[in-house]
Amino acid sequence: MKTGIIIAIKCLNLNGFIPMIETSSAIVLRQFKYSDTGIITHLFTEKFGRMTVMVKGTGGRKSEKHRSYLQPLNVVNVTIYNRSAREIQQLKDISLLFSPAGFSGNPVKSAIALFLGEVLYSVLREETPLPDLYEYIFSSINWFGNLEEGIPNFHIAFLAGLCSYLGIEPSGSKPEGDMVFDYLNGTFCSIPPAHGNYEGRYVSAILSSVFSSSWDEIKNIPLTGADRNEALSAILKYYSFHFPSLRKINSIEVLKQVFQ
Repeated sequence: MKTGIIIAIKCLNLNGFIPMIETSSAIVLRQFKYSDTGIITHLFTEKFGRMTVMVKGTGGRKSEKHRSYLQPLNVVNVTIYNRSAREIQQLKDISLLFSPAGFSGNPVKSAIALFLGEVLYSVLREETPLPDLYEYIFSSINWFGNLEEGIPNFHIAFLAGLCSYLGIEPSGSKPEGDMVFDYLNGTFCSIPPAHGNYEGRYVSAILSSVFSSSWDEIKNIPLTGADRNEALSAILKYYSFHFPSLRKINSIEVLKQVFQ
């Protein structure tokens, strides 16, 4: 009889009904208020890929800690009750590993973090471990947190570098060249494509410089606020051709105002 009970429990566990306590480092993407005492947060975890987690008790004494830890691009360590059969898991515990904007708050870095968290929320959909992609984002956040010069170009550099990990890295870019950027095929070409989905030569030249430069070089590319905003809009347009899930990025307006 006991053997039968043990087997039944194991079957329930395998089917995802009994929670497993799991721990993983994670990058915060976004959070939404669920109720007066609870929020839903979307994470990109090292161990599981994308994950949605319910955080309860945010109306009590832990409220300030949870809200400060769960800011976009913060790197945290989470312990969760993981039920594989459920879409939303429950948080057991959380600790902060790194905050790129700092607890004191850096308005420029905070605006960039909010924007990039929103973009990553839209394009990261895989609920499986993606170690190379996680490492890229993790190391980028670390670099960003310590960055003192070239901060206004960071989000441009980050999105350009992210393309290779998402499988959409453009080809044909050169430091200098009279070309247009083909959104549909992801190529820089001298003759505008017949399908009409391409960027003009001025912004294409900025994109070409970005995609053909290292991070240290990108942070020193001289861009006006208008140039930076146009280049950012072009990169997001390119993303949208490859990721239909990329919805309207609301925080882009805040970011554009910061760099006007």
